[in-house]
Amino acid sequence: MSQQLFSKSRRKFLARTCVLAAGSAACLKSFAETSAAMKDRIIDIHQHIHYSFRTDEQMLQHQKAMGITTTVLLPSGRPVNSASTHQGIANGLQAGAGGNAECYLFAKEHKRSYRFAVCAVPDLPDAAYEIEKYLKLGAVMIGELKFGVACDSAEMQNIYQLAGAYNVPVLMHWQHEMYNYGYDRFYKMLEKYPEVNFIGHAQTWWANIDKNHTDQSILYPKSSVTAGGITDRYLSDYPNMYGDLSAGSGLNALTRDEANGKSFLEKHQDKLLYGSDCDDIEGTIVSGNCSGAQDIAEIKKLAVNEKVRQKLFYENAKKLLRL
Repeated sequence: MSQQLFSKSRRKFLARTCVLAAGSAACLKSFAETSAAMKDRIIDIHQHIHYSFRTDEQMLQHQKAMGITTTVLLPSGRPVNSASTHQGIANGLQAGAGGNAECYLFAKEHKRSYRFAVCAVPDLPDAAYEIEKYLKLGAVMIGELKFGVACDSAEMQNIYQLAGAYNVPVLMHWQHEMYNYGYDRFYKMLEKYPEVNFIGHAQTWWANIDKNHTDQSILYPKSSVTAGGITDRYLSDYPNMYGDLSAGSGLNALTRDEANGKSFLEKHQDKLLYGSDCDDIEGTIVSGNCSGAQDIAEIKKLAVNEKVRQKLFYENAKKLLRL
């Protein structure tokens, strides 16, 4: 039985039981608690195994503390010293993250609540082979792609073609003069591959929600936001462009101008997905170190409509990743 059918059956069972036991406070409380739990489901589309040397047990506890229902593990490509990895700087996604095999095995061991993506250094000769190998094993996404290559290079287009063939999205880390060059011309790829869904992430992606963001070297702008930036237009104009709310960059985009953050979430409610991408071991806002927990709190603060929150936390990811 699918999770959706099980959930519906569970609700019906509780409802019938409550009717039969009319006046039972305990039954009504049980039904209310179950309904509340259904509303608070969260899919985290962006987490890493061994992130900054975090142990597997610490990651499990971290995700549990944040209240995550399903986690997607994003692997790193194979370590190599090349121009695309900035001579090794980008190895491990510049974060000590584990690779494809580690994510696959962990997700297989924890299949109830973990899924895995696939990643490869785009300009290695076996990149396409490596990616297709894990797509056949059930990878739900390609990414995150965090390499010093042009976004419209032949190597990257080979990856986009694989994504289209296997109907999985591509998650890209946009960072000016560091990762995925050519953000302002990426619309050409969106138009060339309309069947491929892309997910934007990181500093340059989120800085460019602002129409007045002209200095691309500023990765975490703090000024107020004028709608109509490149990112805003990509999300509005292209059905195959989505946004990953994770990390300090996603959190900064919401907190730098909360009035805009609120309208941005409302405007793009069908195109945005929650991700954590945080490397701490607590998973709470108590210490102030967990951007993932802070992001959850900020989304709940700005997205006051329950239906919008559920799209951002759960429904959009479920649909896009076919979970």
